[in-house]
Amino acid sequence: MFDSLSSRFEGIFDKLKSSARITDSEIEEVSGDIRRALIDADVNIIVINEFVDHIASACKGITPSPALTSSQQIIKIVNDELTRLLGSEAVKLNVSSKPPTVILLAGLQGSGKTTHAGKLAKHLTSQGKNVLLVGADLARPAAVEQLRVLGAQIDVPVYSEGSNPVKVVKKAFDEAARLNRDTMIVDTAGRLQIDSDLMNELEKIAKVAQPDNTLLVVDAMTGQEAVNVAQTFNERIPLTGVILTKIDGDARGGAALSVRSVTGAPIMFVGTGERLEDFEDFYPDRMASRILGMGDVLTLIEKAETAFTEEQAMDAGRKLASGDFGLQDFLDQLKMVQNMGPLGGLMKMMPGMPKEMKDVDIDDGQIAQVEAIILSMTRQERDDPSLVSGSRRARIASGSGTTTTQVNQLLKQFSQMRSMMKGMMGDAMGMPGSGKKGKGKKGKKKPSKTGMMRNAMAMQKEMKKNPGAFEGLMGDNDMSSFLPPPPQFPKK
Repeated sequence: MFDSLSSRFEGIFDKLKSSARITDSEIEEVSGDIRRALIDADVNIIVINEFVDHIASACKGITPSPALTSSQQIIKIVNDELTRLLGSEAVKLNVSSKPPTVILLAGLQGSGKTTHAGKLAKHLTSQGKNVLLVGADLARPAAVEQLRVLGAQIDVPVYSEGSNPVKVVKKAFDEAARLNRDTMIVDTAGRLQIDSDLMNELEKIAKVAQPDNTLLVVDAMTGQEAVNVAQTFNERIPLTGVILTKIDGDARGGAALSVRSVTGAPIMFVGTGERLEDFEDFYPDRMASRILGMGDVLTLIEKAETAFTEEQAMDAGRKLASGDFGLQDFLDQLKMVQNMGPLGGLMKMMPGMPKEMKDVDIDDGQIAQVEAIILSMTRQERDDPSLVSGSRRARIASGSGTTTTQVNQLLKQFSQMRSMMKGMMGDAMGMPGSGKKGKGKKGKKKPSKTGMMRNAMAMQKEMKKNPGAFEGLMGDNDMSSFLPPPPQFPKK
């Protein structure tokens, strides 16, 4: 969603890199460039004026720093202001002292409430909550049936009956008690904010439900209009938060950058794709880092936690550090990485990733081709790629429907990747300051989970403290070199 805005910011910062110190005229030029970039992103004009004024004021107060260049100081100022604009800190759901905790979802027609009720239920279930989905959308044909299908996919019960949504919500409390459910997600009918009857009905539902959390589901594609929608809903039923959907699309980002400042309702969750798994907590500082092209290490780690068990991660780390990592291991890890989400999205979270790499469209066909080549090898060849001679490469190419050039390219890139990762993982396995270390198999040291998380958090903080520190980290390597198994990520 923020690709266009990120490109604009990168262009603005590139112009400053040659400046030893920032003059007033350059500050004025930067302010104008940022203003135009935000206008193009469809950000609310009141928000833009405040944002630019804060940046200009902070830039004029810059003092020379031995650690940062002037351009890096400006990047830090913009990052801090973006974080403030997006909400400063992540906001969590309110939890009722007397179960069930009630979460009421509201929004316009077609905003994705029912789908995101299922996503939110899956998200909370993974955190140990016992969820009941309540189908109070009786206006849209098949809405309740859609909710039941989603509930069946994630093994969450769904309650709905009758033709009156207010009565459905009343009876849902008894159902939650009967099933011993500690969380209740109420899916309501979509409505226009100008439809007085439907808004009155929503108020009645809220009065009966007494929700601990009232979340507005907003389609990021609606742009600045999302702010008007949020304001109107907030006047009728006070909002505690927002779920922003379709941030993986080509929306310009104005809704995300405006809604918190204008309404006071924090963005709490974002929908990042079509799958039920494509749903994340919203962290303002991480989103600001993404917008400014500094990656998002912590979210990348959290995604890895859902795809890798600790044992799998430790085993991959040992093999990488010792150089025993083969093509079969690579293929197994690649499939697990795919479970973390679209590879293009993961690349954008990696700090220091060149813009050309971020913009590469990695489709399933490329992954299928790599898989076909590896599966056309014998088990011995996969374990020891150095055995693949010229005649064997011709056989593998024929068996996988590829060319010997493509086989050669994969083997070369795998060799380069393995050498690079061996050095990185060798250092990581004995990283200083990583906490208490134990002995694993064959007497090798285990990396501390808390230490690795601490190092990842330190890396994220360093990106903000010194924005230029990781420029060029990935070099000029080919895209395929960056499809290795990720480093071992810690479990919380």
